[in-house]
Amino acid sequence: MPRPVMDRRVSGRPASTLFKPAGIPAMEIPELVLTLDEFEALRLADYDGLYQEAAAMRMGVSRQTFGRIVENARRKVADALVNGKALRVEGGNAVPGKEETTMKIAVPTKDGAVDAHFGHCSHYTIYTVDGGSIVSEETLASPAGCGCKSGVAGDLARAGIGTMIAGNIGGGAVRVLGSFGIHVVRGASGSVRTAAEAFLAGKIADTGANCSEHGDDHECAH
Repeated sequence: MPRPVMDRRVSGRPASTLFKPAGIPAMEIPELVLTLDEFEALRLADYDGLYQEAAAMRMGVSRQTFGRIVENARRKVADALVNGKALRVEGGNAVPGKEETTMKIAVPTKDGAVDAHFGHCSHYTIYTVDGGSIVSEETLASPAGCGCKSGVAGDLARAGIGTMIAGNIGGGAVRVLGSFGIHVVRGASGSVRTAAEAFLAGKIADTGANCSEHGDDHECAH
């Protein structure tokens, strides 16, 4: 017997559920159905720009399953655009995503302080936050080499990190972290714990400034 299809988590329904060519009555147009889980896959991969691994974690499915879902969704959208078909969004194996009550923050750390470069830190301090307060602390070892190409973004995402508080960080690394659903707050310094608490209190905001040694064209040649 085939394995049962597991429910896929979705964040909500689209603002519009029917899209069709203008000027033609709906009854005269062939219609395709884009399921809610296929719509969610498109949103995560093509609108939010998440890597498939990160998007799969959001939906609670495997990377391979997500790849099949988003491939089917893209094919249906292409069919509708190329052949003038209507597209209706409904159905599918979808359940509302659970509202997160906790969050995790990662801070690149060296000697108890925010490291000036996230990819060269000795480790990452991870804080679990509930109700706006830090409830636990743990560490994640930093991989060898520059963090931009080390795969640490995936490790952090799998650990449930949603926010990184950093000192200096290159634009390329910010994009990679963002593709794993991790928001980066740049410009922090000083004690790791103090920086995390200041962020939670709304006293730290992203400066938007990238590391001068690791700009948008950084190729990690050092």
